[in-house]
Amino acid sequence: MSDLFNIKAVARSDKGKGASRRLRREGLVPGVIYGGGKEPEMISTLHNKLLQLLEHEAFYSSIVNVELDGRKQRVILKDLQRHPAKPFVLHFDLQRVADTDRIRMNVPLHFIGEEQAPGVKQSGGTFSHALVDLEIICEAQNLPEYIEVDVSAMDVGDMLHLSDIKLPEGVEIVALGHGDSHDHDELVVTIHAKAAATEASSEEETAAEADEEPAGEEE
Repeated sequence: MSDLFNIKAVARSDKGKGASRRLRREGLVPGVIYGGGKEPEMISTLHNKLLQLLEHEAFYSSIVNVELDGRKQRVILKDLQRHPAKPFVLHFDLQRVADTDRIRMNVPLHFIGEEQAPGVKQSGGTFSHALVDLEIICEAQNLPEYIEVDVSAMDVGDMLHLSDIKLPEGVEIVALGHGDSHDHDELVVTIHAKAAATEASSEEETAAEADEEPAGEEE
C-alpha cells in the first residue's frame, strides 16, 4: 500500500451541468467523496494536478490522501469520467476507506523474467498476455500497487493460470472465489513458438501467390 499520492480539494455547493461547466472553465474538475458511514461531500480540484496523478499507473490502485478543509481523508479512486474526444476529466468519484475495510480493486500485473525464460532465450518464442490486470479483494491496508508474475521458468507451450500466481499476504483473487474455482481459473500468460508463427505466415503467402496465378488457357 502506498501513500505517495495527495489531492488538495475544496468543497463545492453548486450542482448540475451548468455548475460543472463553470468549474471546468476555471481549470477545476468536479468530484465527490462518499462512503465510510459519512455523508457524501461535493468537491473540486485542479484539473492539471489531477491529470498529473493519472499519469502514474500506481495511482489507480493506491490509497490516496485527500486534503479538504484542513483535514485529510484516505480514499481510493472508484470512478473516472473522461471526455470522449478531448484530454479532459469530466468527473471523479472517491471512496473513503479505513485500514481494515475489505475492498475490491483492479491492480496491474507486472511480468518479470521474460527475457530469461527458456522459451524466449533458448527457443525464440514470444509471450502472449491474456490478462494485464487483476481484480482482487483485500483489506485496504494490504492493497498492493501491482502484482508480480514471475515467468522466468516458462518454456514454449507453458501456460500460467490465475491459481499459479503468488499473491501478497491477505490478497485474494475475485474470480477464484466464485464457486468451483477451476471453472474460473483463467489463462494469464503463455509462450508461443516462434516457428509456428513463421510457418503460418509462410502458408498464407503461398496461398495468396496461388490465388494470383493466372488460369491456364482453354483449348
